[in-house]
Amino acid sequence: MQVDLMAKAKQIKLLILDVDGVMSDGRIIVTDSGDEIKAFHVQDGLGIQFLLESGLQVAVITGRDTPSVTARIKKLKIPFLYQGQLNKIQAFEELLAKLHLKPEQTAHIGDDLPDIALFKRVGLAIAVPNAVPLAKEYAHWVTEASGGLGAIREVCDLLLKAQDLWPAIEKRFIC
Repeated sequence: MQVDLMAKAKQIKLLILDVDGVMSDGRIIVTDSGDEIKAFHVQDGLGIQFLLESGLQVAVITGRDTPSVTARIKKLKIPFLYQGQLNKIQAFEELLAKLHLKPEQTAHIGDDLPDIALFKRVGLAIAVPNAVPLAKEYAHWVTEASGGLGAIREVCDLLLKAQDLWPAIEKRFIC
């Protein structure tokens, strides 16, 4: 699907993230005691912080409900978390109403079939390379980095650059 990626990215006010396969690499490690462990990429977290500091909104909508996700979202200060959402549309519509946004002002990063419904509604649908083939078919863009390995940071940097917010971020670190 050929799109003007930068033009779409310039309009985005809300980035919606999936968790398994996007914020993490999709693997779930279960300890002998039954606890689940996920790994999150530090550069993704910094990219999310850059978005939030720049005035963009970030939300997480995920089908599963796990304490590790709750802890990570709290640490990153992501204001909107919807867990246990097998049908992600209801949470999406709630976010649109709460933030007074139009669908074309939203982007979603996903990797599997439950993400396709959002891909069909958002202004910028983004899949990760480790996404299932059908999800990739509905995406406007597929990142170079895989889920859990920097894909979110890649998207954050794109949004910041498209909206001319990147120079202020860069200036903070390059003296």
